[in-house]
Amino acid sequence: MKSSTFHPRCWIAVLLLVSSIPVVRATIVGLNQIVTPDIQPTGVLGLSAQAQHTLIGNSQQLQLELGITPRFEAAWFQGLKPNEGFFSTEFNLVQQGPNLLTVGALNWSTLGGQPQPEIEYGYYAESDSFIIGTIDVDHRAEILLGYRHVLSSKLQFSMDFQSGAANSATVGVTWNITPTLSINPALYRTNGSPHHLLGYVVLTWNFTLWK
Repeated sequence: MKSSTFHPRCWIAVLLLVSSIPVVRATIVGLNQIVTPDIQPTGVLGLSAQAQHTLIGNSQQLQLELGITPRFEAAWFQGLKPNEGFFSTEFNLVQQGPNLLTVGALNWSTLGGQPQPEIEYGYYAESDSFIIGTIDVDHRAEILLGYRHVLSSKLQFSMDFQSGAANSATVGVTWNITPTLSINPALYRTNGSPHHLLGYVVLTWNFTLWK
């Protein structure tokens, strides 16, 4: 599959569109590295700009994440260096109290990479969240682990891990700068030898498209 081109004027159009849409409180779906079993709220579009070390992945990336139903979301990641797009979806099988169970197909690349099936369980208490799961990468099962602690209404601490030499263990924080804008810097320690400490940051806006 050939790489798609997303012209900068298109991103400007997206920004102009979402600037006229009613806003909602910032939400945090995903940790520093792994996806999580919680689903983006229905009708809410998350628009993110991400920068990271090239050993982590695409050094510059934009993301659109939309809650389509209470149990289903879809996301598009557009890498800029190199030019590569990724499509991902998640479906929530269980929403019972603090318990969540979600399946998904992640990282379907415009350069021909096949989607990676994943399944995750999450226990979401008021202040602490625990995540465990697995993802199939090139017919190899990798472990997903995550933890999040709410420090205040504006600040959360998170850490996660994905097995495999190409992945990392991470620690990071998420700061809700405003009710609609959040920033998540993190530090990655690569699993493969020699180990590297790498930087990552993502800035996210959330907008309501429909209710």
